[in-house]
Amino acid sequence: MKFQPGRPPRVKWIRDLHERHAPSEAALDLVWTHCRIVAEIAGQFAPGDSLVQAGALLHDIGVYRLAPGESYLRHGILGHELLTEAGVPEELARFCSHHTGAGLTRADIETQGLPLPPGDYLAETPEEEIVMYADKFHSKTTPPRFVTASSYAVSVARFGPAPAARFAALVARYGEPALAGLATRYGHELR
Repeated sequence: MKFQPGRPPRVKWIRDLHERHAPSEAALDLVWTHCRIVAEIAGQFAPGDSLVQAGALLHDIGVYRLAPGESYLRHGILGHELLTEAGVPEELARFCSHHTGAGLTRADIETQGLPLPPGDYLAETPEEEIVMYADKFHSKTTPPRFVTASSYAVSVARFGPAPAARFAALVARYGEPALAGLATRYGHELR
């Protein structure tokens, strides 16, 4: 299975990549379902954008590479590595490493002692920003659930005023997605 340069990968190619790297059927179901949901949410902000759709379907693929006990925060850089190894261009691999929280800065990493290489992991393109934002509205917790903007705002505030302000700016820019129908369709609680 080789990536075809020059165009966003097709859903089947992305699904096959997920299947190849998932350590179990349960992991595949959890991560693939989440990625599809994020793609649907992102589609509310960028309908028909194939780069946004591909980025949303790929953003959490690094979860499969997490070692037992390894910090979940590392899934983004692990996904970036996985996609680079698969021959995916940087433009798509960045969706993995630049979607965590409301973006992570070098200062966030240093002051919070986060287990990531020093650097800025902020969305830099509109497409990256939309996928990062859409990701905030669904959680792979047990059981998975949809998250309202007000709930996420409370959660992100514990990391300080800068991430909270970045999220508030995203809410102001994009508004809130329609989640009730998705919650019903997927059978996940909305909080």
